[in-house]
Amino acid sequence: MGLGIENQVAVITGGASGLGFALASRIAKEGAKACLFDLDREVLKSAARRLGTASWTRPVDVTSLGSVERGVAAAMAEFGRIDILVNCAGITGQTNLKSHEVPVDDFDRVLATNLRGTFLACRAVLPHMVVRRYGRILNVASIAGKDGNAGMVAYSASKAGVIGLTKSMGKEYAESGITINAIAPAVIQTALVDRMPKAQVKYMTDRIPMKRCGTLQEFADMAAFIVSPANSFTTGFTFDLSGGRAVY
Repeated sequence: MGLGIENQVAVITGGASGLGFALASRIAKEGAKACLFDLDREVLKSAARRLGTASWTRPVDVTSLGSVERGVAAAMAEFGRIDILVNCAGITGQTNLKSHEVPVDDFDRVLATNLRGTFLACRAVLPHMVVRRYGRILNVASIAGKDGNAGMVAYSASKAGVIGLTKSMGKEYAESGITINAIAPAVIQTALVDRMPKAQVKYMTDRIPMKRCGTLQEFADMAAFIVSPANSFTTGFTFDLSGGRAVY
């Protein structure tokens, strides 16, 4: 049985690589159109080549209100609708540092990308969903937002903010036909994780009862359900993808 998202339009921030691209590939197989927002133009071009006609790309800086609004306006002009929004754009910032060692500008940059970027994209897309009385929004949080990861104060704070934002928005739009949920992965094997210090990755992986990283396929499969019509009675919720680390 398919997901029921054939011909739907999905905007995915950070969609040209990592979690975003994995989900774009998954929903493209179901017949959805993946609109990829990303800052890196070259990576966007590569993603478009790999997905072919199932994709549409736009360079967008999620920290910029104007850039986000122009990207959403362009997608609306192209397709006339946005059924799905997935906020995957995110950075870790400097890690394996004690809080007093974290540069303030790095802290600000992480929150601007992970939390402000999520808010801006939701803010730009929601009015279009409200008019149609349908929509699925998925915000990518993290286990760090639930438990806090030592050595990752900015990232943990930003993802806790994403969870709080999701709870609030989920309640606000609960009667509108729009579901707004989050997903909290533990360590998923991505290029972003590969760039982190090995000590930081070991710290996180050692706390997973399954004693392994999650896979991109596992993320994409769960996320695809969350943004499908079948997920109609769950909103404001943070789905677990942590190998047993977070059971609440």
